Amino acid sequence: MKKLLTIGLLLGAEMLSAQQPTMDLTLSQAIEIAQENSPEAQAARHTYRSAYWNYRYYKANYLPSLTLTSNPTFNEQINKITQPDGTNLFIKQNQLSTDLSMTINQNIPLTGGNFFVKSTLTRLDEFENDVTAYNSQPLVIGYQQTLLGYNSLKWDKRIEPVRYREARKNYNEALELVASQTSNLFFNLATAQANLDIASSNYASADTLYRYAQGRYNIGTITENEMLQLEINKLSGETDMMNARIEVEDQMQTLRSFLGIQDDVEIRVITDNEVPDFQVPMADALQKALANSPDPEMYERMKIQSKSNLAYAKGNAGLKADLYVQFGLSQTGNKLRDSYRDPMNQYYASIGISLPILDWGRAKGQVRVARSNVDLVNTQAEQGMKDFELNVCKMVRQFNLQRQYVVVASKADRTADRRYDVAKRLYILGKSTILDLNAATTEKDAARRSYIAALKTYWSLYYGLRSMTGYDYEKNQKIAENYPEI
Repeated sequence: MKKLLTIGLLLGAEMLSAQQPTMDLTLSQAIEIAQENSPEAQAARHTYRSAYWNYRYYKANYLPSLTLTSNPTFNEQINKITQPDGTNLFIKQNQLSTDLSMTINQNIPLTGGNFFVKSTLTRLDEFENDVTAYNSQPLVIGYQQTLLGYNSLKWDKRIEPVRYREARKNYNEALELVASQTSNLFFNLATAQANLDIASSNYASADTLYRYAQGRYNIGTITENEMLQLEINKLSGETDMMNARIEVEDQMQTLRSFLGIQDDVEIRVITDNEVPDFQVPMADALQKALANSPDPEMYERMKIQSKSNLAYAKGNAGLKADLYVQFGLSQTGNKLRDSYRDPMNQYYASIGISLPILDWGRAKGQVRVARSNVDLVNTQAEQGMKDFELNVCKMVRQFNLQRQYVVVASKADRTADRRYDVAKRLYILGKSTILDLNAATTEKDAARRSYIAALKTYWSLYYGLRSMTGYDYEKNQKIAENYPEI
């Protein structure tokens, strides 16, 4: 009964598999799909677009801007009005004030100030007295800035280009990390499918040997213990095959989800038994990693930002002054053309000063904290760069050895297969024991799994090295930069 149930389950799975569409997938095809459709790749594209527009916003701060403003106001109420003799009267007002102003602004990074040129026209309608008046400022030139304070324009000019270079390199690294993660999931499925092939083959072999042994047992050429061992092998094979099929489904679903494949398609991965044959020079890899990896840019940005925070704390700690000056032309009239006739000069200047007398050491404490943070960030950046270089060197050494591991594992896989065939024939001929056959089976299975694991490690190191160096050593060229459309 149990045997019939197992056969029914296997036949049902086979029929379901036959109805399900199948996709043969190589590693390069899986990576291409992942870099286009995977959630990680899409997140990397959105992150890059955000960084691009932030950089555009930063650049726009150093370009002239043109602004049109208007602030019409209607007032119909009783207000307290000061009279020429100094007395105050409550007078009903019914007026409409409309204005239009055009302003050109230009930030000055060197000083942190703002230079502007504007032209303004204002109309005032007094409905109670039926009076209309105009005030024009045809040309006004001015300048404003904070003295002795924090110059954000200067520091942004140092920080933002580094941040944008970091974002560009982060995007390229993210795609290679997607490739590395894809290779891991690809070989997870390859391992599961290899385990299913192993389990199916072992089950078929165990079933054949069990049937053969029944005849030998009936004529007394093998012991009952050996017969029971063969039956255990057969039952274990059934269990292993069902477990392997479940594992295949789990790994297949994980890979489908990562690749962004919505259809319920059965994926059959095809592993390439050949791996590229090249060595990566240590010094060259380190040089390219320093040039192409986002990590050096990140540590450089952290150091500049800590210095910017120190400058900000110092700017808020002592004497602060705000300067505002403007001069231009102005005129009024009851008619529009009169307000532009013979304009008069106008001048305006102000300077505001703020000096903290007693703040209980708050400003001084902020400066000390910021200065301490500069030292901390410098230490972290120095240690981070050392760790980064060590990681590059470690990965290069592992990669340069891994191909030999793959070659050795491949030979061991083939040798274990041949040994199993020999052990099986000898057992059938009665020239070896079931223990020898079981040992050969275990070694065959272990060698196959070790070979798949060696391939997985190789490709994981391969794409990890590409992500760190930004260089394709197989083709001996820099990895093409393919930034998303904005």
